[in-house]
Amino acid sequence: MRHIFLFLISYFLFLTPCLLPATLCAQEVEDDDEQPALSPDDISLPDGMEAELDSLLLEWNNKNYLSAEGDCTEGTNPEFDRETYIRRLGRLPNVIEMPYNEVVRKFIDQYAGRLRRSVSIILGASNFYTPIFEEALEAYQMPLELKYLPVIESALNPTAVSRAGAVGLWQFMITTGKQYGLEVTSLIDERRDPIKASYAAAHYLHDLYDIFGDWTLVIASYNCGPANVRKAIARAGGEKDYWRIYPYLPAETRGYVPAFIAANYIMNHYCDHNICPAAAQLPASTDTVTVTRNLHMDQVVALCNVKAEELRALNPQYRTSLIPGDSHECTLRLPTPAMAAFVAAGDSIYTYHATELLTSRSEVEVAQGQYASGRGRRGRAAARGGTTVTVRRGDSLGAIAKRNGTTVAKLRSLNGIRGNNIKAGQKIRVR
Repeated sequence: MRHIFLFLISYFLFLTPCLLPATLCAQEVEDDDEQPALSPDDISLPDGMEAELDSLLLEWNNKNYLSAEGDCTEGTNPEFDRETYIRRLGRLPNVIEMPYNEVVRKFIDQYAGRLRRSVSIILGASNFYTPIFEEALEAYQMPLELKYLPVIESALNPTAVSRAGAVGLWQFMITTGKQYGLEVTSLIDERRDPIKASYAAAHYLHDLYDIFGDWTLVIASYNCGPANVRKAIARAGGEKDYWRIYPYLPAETRGYVPAFIAANYIMNHYCDHNICPAAAQLPASTDTVTVTRNLHMDQVVALCNVKAEELRALNPQYRTSLIPGDSHECTLRLPTPAMAAFVAAGDSIYTYHATELLTSRSEVEVAQGQYASGRGRRGRAAARGGTTVTVRRGDSLGAIAKRNGTTVAKLRSLNGIRGNNIKAGQKIRVR
């Protein structure tokens, strides 16, 4: 019942730790082995902080269940002194340390200033996703403030794709996703599944904590991988404080932890900066069905009174319109009324226009004929014209070639003949 409740809110919604490879990171970051110590100002914005507002508003759940009309961020962004930020961060009910410094302040200013409209949309969208994040984190006994990692990873866009190829709310790379049980094929990408990806992320964070035993280093490792964090620790002379190894980390990771602290701040103190959440409506109820045969989404759209855009948004893990039930059991999420129609349709939903929609052939015949084998486009073109002769009793390819001013090799090529196998009465093309 608890899972059903989460689905209603969201709508569409073993590895040994010491052996975790360096590639296991949500978004790989290149590292320079000769990288010098750098200033705290040498930082790079995480991808989630560079998300386009238009893409957030066009995301299906936001477009249909958030009220983004008007501007509830028109109020001025007040200035606060250092002590106010320190006091507010210190009062957050968090296990993870949330210290203040000028780097953190710069990210808070970004969220409260340039990104304030995006923050409004993210606050509204958090109504769909936060319950999912919290349940997954709780299942692995992870600090619940980690629910704000997807804010800086994807700006809560379940279809987000980074420049490095990381995908989904939690921005998994293919290697990491597969390592933590997410299926990624040409037809399915479970990195886009909000629920499965959230549990995979919680599992991964749990394993990273087993390695480092420090939450700030865990967050850094989630971004750039444990190997890069170990390198930074070694370059810093064995220091295991994130802020001590900071200059030796990749550029994006130097901004990643401060951005996480700033996201925790703004998601709790948005009102103090005159930002209000976009109004969110409770999405319609949904349910799931197990698909055990190949099924095309157009078949569901035609017989279940559900819009194609809605169906795709409810099932973001499918990369094409095909649900490959023939290969293994697949889950399909539908609005409750459409689910009733799906059940009532029975087998007819699988057979509806199947020959037009399910076009992948399981068996094909190979064309037969004397000109079909052993030749490419050039031989086929020659078969459309030219001169033929009839093989006489006792003829050989050599004799035919001599009579017609050609060669045995050309005769074989023109006629698709292997060896010397010809018979009386057979038509042979000579040019």
